[in-house]
This record gives sequence, structure tokens and C-alpha cells, in this order.
Amino acid sequence: MLIDLQRVVGDYLHDVFIANFDWWVILGFVAQLMFTGRFLVQWIESERRGHSVIPVAFWFFSIAGGLLLLAYALYRRDPVFIAGQAFGVFVYLRNLYFVLRDRRALAVAKTRKVKRRRAA
Repeated sequence: MLIDLQRVVGDYLHDVFIANFDWWVILGFVAQLMFTGRFLVQWIESERRGHSVIPVAFWFFSIAGGLLLLAYALYRRDPVFIAGQAFGVFVYLRNLYFVLRDRRALAVAKTRKVKRRRAA
């Protein structure tokens, strides 16, 4: 029984990691590395500052990883994966928009403050 289980598991792992290995699998791994990279960036920045921080790079890694995983999901024709990644990319883009909008507003406010000081 254990020998049969070992053979079944071995055959499964061979099919998944060897027989079905192609460029799309490489793309999937690169996409997963992008997703892992976003958490590493967030963790390192939070450790550096001593509190939880979500840097802008987190959203860029999220978008890149999400788009690559969406391409992979489309190729694999997986409706659950496609829906999840498409929604995720929308959320990441929206969050990046908010971050960039707020930074721009802050920069404008600082510029106005400096101009008022000079005029006074």
C-alpha cells in the first residue's frame, strides 16, 4: 500500500513539475516571485521604520505580479484564478492611484506654503 502511494505521489509530482513544465510555468513562477517580493519590500520597510508601512513599491510589485498571474490564468483557462487576479489588479491600481494622488496633493500644498513664506 505504501509503495503504491509512493508511486502515485511520485507520478503526480513528475507530471506537475516535469512533464507539464513549459514557458508558462516559468511565467507563473516569475509572477509568484513578484508577489513574494512585494511582501519582502513591505516587511523590510516596516522593520526599518519600526511600524507597519506599505511603500509604493508594494503596489508596483502587486500590479506586476497580478498582471503576470492573470496572463498565466488566462492561458490555463481557470475562471476562478482569472476572476481573482482581475479583481486584485483593479484593487492594486486603485490603491496606487490613491497613493500618487495624495502625494501630489501634499507636494502642491508644500509648494504653496513655501511661496507664501517667500511672499511674506
